[in-house]
Amino acid sequence: MSPSTDRMLNRVRSVYLFIRKQGTVTTKELVEEFEMTQRTIQRDLNILSYNDLVRSPRRGYWTVTDKKVKVS
Repeated sequence: MSPSTDRMLNRVRSVYLFIRKQGTVTTKELVEEFEMTQRTIQRDLNILSYNDLVRSPRRGYWTVTDKKVKVS
């Protein structure tokens, strides 16, 4: 994989693990925690959501789903 793909996958994994650890987080909390733009965080959340790993119970809030994940 290219270095940029590796960086993106590591970033998405970090976002997922942070949400899993915290329970429910806001998009703003993710932006502040990872020091990224809101657009980048939203893109990562879209990837996680598409793969049924996170869901948004209400606008701007995120939590993990019950889908079993092996994080390596």
